[in-house]
Amino acid sequence: MTVSSLRKSSWYFTFISVITAAFLSCRTSAQESYTLTEDDQWTKVESAEPGSPEAQLSLARQALANEEYDRAETMAGQWLERYEHHPLRPDAFLIRGDALMAQHSYYQAAFEYEAIARLYPSAEAFVTALERELEIAKLYAHGTKRKIWGIRIFSAADEAEELLIRIQERMPGSQLAEEAGIELADFYFRRRDMQLAADAYDLFIINYPQSEKVDTAKRRLIYAHLASFKGPEFDATGLIDARVELKQLEQTAPLSAEKIGSGALIARIDESRAQKMLNTAKWYLKIRDYISAEYTIRGLVKKYPRSLATASALRLIDEIIPELPQSVLDEAPDYAAYQAGLIDLTESPLTSVEDDSEPEAEAEQMNEAPAKEIAP
Repeated sequence: MTVSSLRKSSWYFTFISVITAAFLSCRTSAQESYTLTEDDQWTKVESAEPGSPEAQLSLARQALANEEYDRAETMAGQWLERYEHHPLRPDAFLIRGDALMAQHSYYQAAFEYEAIARLYPSAEAFVTALERELEIAKLYAHGTKRKIWGIRIFSAADEAEELLIRIQERMPGSQLAEEAGIELADFYFRRRDMQLAADAYDLFIINYPQSEKVDTAKRRLIYAHLASFKGPEFDATGLIDARVELKQLEQTAPLSAEKIGSGALIARIDESRAQKMLNTAKWYLKIRDYISAEYTIRGLVKKYPRSLATASALRLIDEIIPELPQSVLDEAPDYAAYQAGLIDLTESPLTSVEDDSEPEAEAEQMNEAPAKEIAP
């Protein structure tokens, strides 16, 4: 072989080697990709064969990453129609849902995430779908409305409530459920649905006693109980519950109790409950049940000696005493002495520390027939 032939042969093999390397490089790059693991290490993963379901879904995911949201939605939808039993269907629902979210079509996106939550609870996309549902629920809970003909005009409060409840049911005890729980309670509180708010805060305190939001939940539980009381003519259960919660807060978190002014709140509660007892006594007087009227006033003087309601009741007693039988008068306190200020109500033998251990019994006594007759 001549030198010229060797040179030609060497050039030939060099050319072939370069072409082969380029081909192999292209093939390798088409088959291999890398992903960043949780420990910040790049790990090689196999890429899908061109034209395969995996490759098609990857293109939809790439369109989403490139902010081509309408295209990503269309591609994911076509993929779902084409592959009805493919194991990557949860990912396709997630891509289409994320594309709709990016276009602010929250209601339609919720259907995609809900499909994952209902049909694929063991999929990796399950938790992500619930996180997206929580985002939508928060938007709706804070006033974002549903679209119709491109305009947001319909309230989505019901959807917010349902999503927040479902998240707690599907992942009980999780951080996600905790966030949904306090969001639901706050949602009721903002809507002034105080009975549901109280129930939700109470459930949150039971389920997440170590939560950093538990103190806030305790305070709002008290406010919800207080706000649920509509007046002396109505059910006083909210007041009773609020007083119990305040007393517990004073024992378990005195700084928080001082911050919200528990002493003043308890005084307000006691005055409201005293006013309710006064209304009950007036109702008995109206129907000429003088014995019950006197018995109610006797309890009022005993429980709330410093209240304005007690002062009013002592003026009312003059109408009642002449109608009482002697047996009742024999057991009655010296109302004349109280009226004249000869006996200090705060130091009277009738005065006793209120027993919070029997709130239900008192509530039942306070909410008998008078409430039914007076309440509109």
